[in-house]
Amino acid sequence: MLIMGASVLWSLQYLRTQVDIAHDRALIGALRAIDYNTSTASGGLAVEQPYLLLEFFELTVEGTVYFRVATEDGLAEVGSPALPMPPDSLEPGVPQIYNALYFDEPVRVATLLREARPPIAGREGSHIIVQVAEGLEEREQFEAAMISRSVERDVLLVVISVLLLVAGVVITLRPLLRLREELDGRAPDDLAPVEATGLPSEVRPLVDSVNRLMARYAEMARTQRQFLDDASHQLRTPLAVLRTQMSYALREQDPVEMRAALDAMQNGLTRAERLTNQMLSLAKARDLSLAEGGLPTASVDLCALAEQVVRSMWPIARARRIDLGLDFATVSPEGGARVQAVEWLLQEALSNLVDNALRYTPPGGRVTVQVSDDGCNCRLTVEDSGGGMSADDLARAGTRFRRGAAGKHQPGAGLGLAIVQTIATLHGARLTLHNRPADAQGGAGGLNAVMVFGAPGEDARP
Repeated sequence: MLIMGASVLWSLQYLRTQVDIAHDRALIGALRAIDYNTSTASGGLAVEQPYLLLEFFELTVEGTVYFRVATEDGLAEVGSPALPMPPDSLEPGVPQIYNALYFDEPVRVATLLREARPPIAGREGSHIIVQVAEGLEEREQFEAAMISRSVERDVLLVVISVLLLVAGVVITLRPLLRLREELDGRAPDDLAPVEATGLPSEVRPLVDSVNRLMARYAEMARTQRQFLDDASHQLRTPLAVLRTQMSYALREQDPVEMRAALDAMQNGLTRAERLTNQMLSLAKARDLSLAEGGLPTASVDLCALAEQVVRSMWPIARARRIDLGLDFATVSPEGGARVQAVEWLLQEALSNLVDNALRYTPPGGRVTVQVSDDGCNCRLTVEDSGGGMSADDLARAGTRFRRGAAGKHQPGAGLGLAIVQTIATLHGARLTLHNRPADAQGGAGGLNAVMVFGAPGEDARP
């Protein structure tokens, strides 16, 4: 509205200027015509047919017209006497146009000074003055009528524009109102995608963004429900066993039996703690996979990470009489093996692989953590000399709460490989498991668990 109002004011000023230009041209035309019909051939001042010219000019401007032809000294004068002279001095041959009062009537005057040829009464260098004046009342009325019509037209255009704008907004918002009613009428747990049919094309990107947001929330809700279901299912049994063992210990009078019950309770608590930590790690990894903007990664040195994990696992390996070692033979000492990753997640994944290897390797066996870099891919490999896995267990490895045939009599919840698989997927890596053949001396082959980073066709980051 402000821009349109400024445009109307500019249009009015422009229209007034154009009207003045048109009238002034007619005024100059009448001035030239009277000057052309002015003669000094008789030695005096004569004007031929001035009133005929003025009648024609009056028909053009539809107002009162005055004229005056006089000598420069005012001794000879034809027409309306004492028409106002211009405020500035006249230059011969150059007409001047100005506003003045003529008997209290506002007029627009055109004045021309020219040399008399032949001279009047033989006086060389004599000049005559030609003037034509137009009353401004009719001009102002004409301008007012033009301005009024222009304002009416512009106001009408503004009103039509506003009505069209309001109608467009109402029509455009009608589908959005239906969309709001649909969302308000949904159940609190209904995160189904919003139907974009019938919505304006400008609104569909917003609906698509809302649908992607709802999909993320639905996945987060599903993950949380799964975590709660898993927690309630997996922790119920250890807690019930602990309660039973506690009741038994409270009833028992024999110190030996009481100590055995307490040892069993401690083992149960250890298993429950490990299960809880594994489930929390799995939940954190899945939450990061749903985070907006991806993982907050940094450059991680796989050699330093492997050394840190192996050092933390040495007490367990010594207690089980297992040879736990590191192998960096294929890593360049200059560049090292570095990947873009979340360090604590990779540490969690490698810790689970090493822990699994230590659990399934018999006493006297070997577990080796190997880091390799061939220029394209970085690999984290955990080799053990255990019994390996069956073909069915290899095919179903990584399934939550599933334990292979070799782990039926081992403590655990079957979450280790599921955590590793989730972390590998988050980092665009690939987890592979394969059995190693027995050596030439007939020893057990074991299992290789490999995490490959920067595989062809895959990104190191999600």
